[in-house]
Amino acid sequence: MVKVVGIRFKEAGKIYYFAPGDTEINQGDSVIVETARGVEYGDVVLGPKEVDEAEIIQPLKEVIRKATAEDKVIVDENSLKEKEAFTICLEKIAKHDLPMKLIDVEYTFDRKKVIFYYTAPGRVDFRELVKDLAAVFRTRIELRQIGVRDEAKMIGGLGPCGRGLCCATFLGDFAPVSIKMAKKQSLSLNPSKISGVCGRLMCCLRYEHEVYEEGGLGLPDMSAILRMADMGEDDYDENILDDEEWQDENSNGDPANRPKKRPNKAKKRPKDCCKNPACGKETDDTDPSKE
Repeated sequence: MVKVVGIRFKEAGKIYYFAPGDTEINQGDSVIVETARGVEYGDVVLGPKEVDEAEIIQPLKEVIRKATAEDKVIVDENSLKEKEAFTICLEKIAKHDLPMKLIDVEYTFDRKKVIFYYTAPGRVDFRELVKDLAAVFRTRIELRQIGVRDEAKMIGGLGPCGRGLCCATFLGDFAPVSIKMAKKQSLSLNPSKISGVCGRLMCCLRYEHEVYEEGGLGLPDMSAILRMADMGEDDYDENILDDEEWQDENSNGDPANRPKKRPNKAKKRPKDCCKNPACGKETDDTDPSKE
């Protein structure tokens, strides 16, 4: 077991493990750590805890120090620089007439790298663009192509439910979603009904999938015809609830409001019926085709 703390660098970003070292760190603190991109400013969302070594991506780096008020000022300054860099990059993209859409710009805490996130229908030759950006910012430039789901996560917005997008508010990482999940929940397969603002299947289709999987174990198919042991061949029942349960459901808890008994609880199938449980019509023996 290894002692770690969970650190997040964005509001709804992925949680990364770091070793606290000798520094006393609690949940809610801001810290400075070294990542593959360079020195970064992050927030502690998981306090010190013991985890199995299999859950850790090696090498496990230590927290450099706790963040100070001066570090917070640097983060705010970087946010302003990112907005300026976004405008400059848009101008350079238009100048080179590149088929790409700029989504976001991010400065590392130490300002040694500027990352530009973009979407494009295919590969883009941005070598000249990188040269122009390096001449303006005089630092390391990285252009990273992202997908439509990451675009929605960065930009944010409202989902069909009226709430903020799950990916932009609390989902740290994307999980696979398939059309099978929508079928299992008997949802409409109309793409406009089950697709999010990104154009892909909604992430929330996965939330209740396991419940449907477990709850459906041992149950018959929806189109199956069930034969009850205590019913004769000529009896069939069309009611899901019996009369007592039906009255309780419609009384709103007040016995005075209980409606009358629902008629036709069980019907007798006529002797010359077609034997189809979904059909209550009698068969006509005088078939013109047999004459």
